[in-house]
Amino acid sequence: MSHPHSAELLAALAQYDTPTICNALEAIDPALQYYGFNTDPLHCAYPHLGAIVGYARTGTIRSVQPSRWGDAQQKERRLQWYQYVDEGGPKPSIIVLQDLDGVRAGFGSFWGEVNSHVHRGLGAKGVVTNGSVRDLPVNASDFQMLAGSVMPSHGHVHVVDMNIPVTVAGMAVQPNDLIHADQHGAVVIPDAYAERIADAVATIAVRENRLIEAAKRSGFTWRDVAAAAQGNQDIH
Repeated sequence: MSHPHSAELLAALAQYDTPTICNALEAIDPALQYYGFNTDPLHCAYPHLGAIVGYARTGTIRSVQPSRWGDAQQKERRLQWYQYVDEGGPKPSIIVLQDLDGVRAGFGSFWGEVNSHVHRGLGAKGVVTNGSVRDLPVNASDFQMLAGSVMPSHGHVHVVDMNIPVTVAGMAVQPNDLIHADQHGAVVIPDAYAERIADAVATIAVRENRLIEAAKRSGFTWRDVAAAAQGNQDIH
């Protein structure tokens, strides 16, 4: 990412849901039909919060086995993580945290009441992780969570690394990538395309609305689909 986008642009992007962002990106760059978004399911803890937009703070965790570091080193590691969340790039941020425990990812949760409040206070809008979350009734009220699972324990959870490329639920993310996420999942918005999203959304909406309005009329048939869908490569 070359530079932070304006607060106005981020707010505008947050007005769209994530499928709309994906559609727009595909219209801008057809190659983005194949990558840049999660391809494994993620559980959204708070669908009512709507979309979040922010810059990725990336890291990796494990929880099945204890950390190889001693207590003092592990405490220092955790503080380094919080410093990175606070100072590691533009804000607002979205935490993108890869659980490295393979088929046991999510064994222990990094995310609960305390960490949701701490990270929200450090400027994060939410988290996207293939790991787990917990404490759902008492987490920070405006902190979104997309996770691979919901679990009761923290296990031996600890930060392994930070500020590195990660892959979460099939979505490859670089530090400071612009992320859009909601109840459907998450997607990376390439820096060069962020300001083109609105125009792409508007163009797609004209085509889609023509077909939707036709479908609402009495006597609608497949021939009406053919007429209304002229120029559309596909229907979603």
